[in-house]
Amino acid sequence: MNVLPNLFAIGLSGPELWVILAVILLLFGAKKLPELMRGIGQGVGELQKGINESQRAIETIKHEAEVDTTRPEEAPKA
Repeated sequence: MNVLPNLFAIGLSGPELWVILAVILLLFGAKKLPELMRGIGQGVGELQKGINESQRAIETIKHEAEVDTTRPEEAPKA
């Protein structure tokens, strides 16, 4: 998943990104930055897993609904 196109979509370009990165570096320091990025990466990974699972569940429900509509109806009991 590439984040950069999403950042450009909300109006962040080169200078703004550099300022944000500098502020993050000042706030967390060089020693904590890799740990912070690792945590963010894991969070994004978990979010992507959740999205994929939701999409699979929706597709399963759609498929089951299609199967149900193609089944012949039972004849009413007299």
